[in-house]
Amino acid sequence: MPADVKSIIQEGAELTDKALEALLPPTGTVPASIHGAMRHSTFAGGKRLRPVLVMQAAATIAGHVPAGIERLGAAIEMIHTYSLIHDDLPALDNDDLRRGQPTCHKVYGEAIAILAGDALQTQAFEVLAGLDCPPSATVQIVGLVANAIGTVDGMIGGQVIDIESEHQKPTPELVEAIHRAKTGALIRVSVVAGGVYAGATAEDVARLDLFGRKAGLAFQIVDDVLDMTVDSAQLGKTAGKDLATEKATWPAVFGIEQSRRDAANLIDEAFAALEPYGAKAEGLKSVARYLVERSN
Repeated sequence: MPADVKSIIQEGAELTDKALEALLPPTGTVPASIHGAMRHSTFAGGKRLRPVLVMQAAATIAGHVPAGIERLGAAIEMIHTYSLIHDDLPALDNDDLRRGQPTCHKVYGEAIAILAGDALQTQAFEVLAGLDCPPSATVQIVGLVANAIGTVDGMIGGQVIDIESEHQKPTPELVEAIHRAKTGALIRVSVVAGGVYAGATAEDVARLDLFGRKAGLAFQIVDDVLDMTVDSAQLGKTAGKDLATEKATWPAVFGIEQSRRDAANLIDEAFAALEPYGAKAEGLKSVARYLVERSN
């Protein structure tokens, strides 16, 4: 990882972790089990890429990382973590490993894991409601995030299509629909919400939305490739799971080499949307480049 993007991600992760530490109830707060479960999964070692995208999208609009934006990043990280907790449950992907650690339900049991995911999503919206930005921007961000989580082109809808398409022959249309919703929607809204926090105009929002859509799809394509080419220790979760469950993935349709080319082309297209911002977009572009060059 180049030094510049390494420092961007590290600094963004540190800001996010500090915010999460302050926002999540301490483990000893009653009922202790739920708070322990929430913290177990939240602090299990994630790279905080979505909060970093929030910050760098804001910097693209404002020319700097605005004060207080780490709370927006933390809220989106809570939502991402909730989705991982639920995704790992026996009724869904039935996984024992996440971010190199035992999954939430393996440590706390299924009931507490379900409730921990619910609690993280609820806590996220409490944080979003209190953001330090104009009320109109806060309302817009809440609506954008809720839509990205939802059932129509959102994360939950993508998860449903993913579950229902297991053991079926994947098509390009099916794979793209799953990826844009299940993973891409939260990446896209990270970028757009960060811009809105920083004062983005409608034109800015359209550009950031296009960038987020392209980068989000590229991210999931790379995730599919890594699942097939990297072992569990390096990946931080169970490798080969997509193939074992016959999930609809990009490599299943296009092969590994074409998938890598498609991800690189999508990032080039994403960068084109940021041309009007010049040097202000360099941080956001460097993080997006990392999304497709990462090894875990």
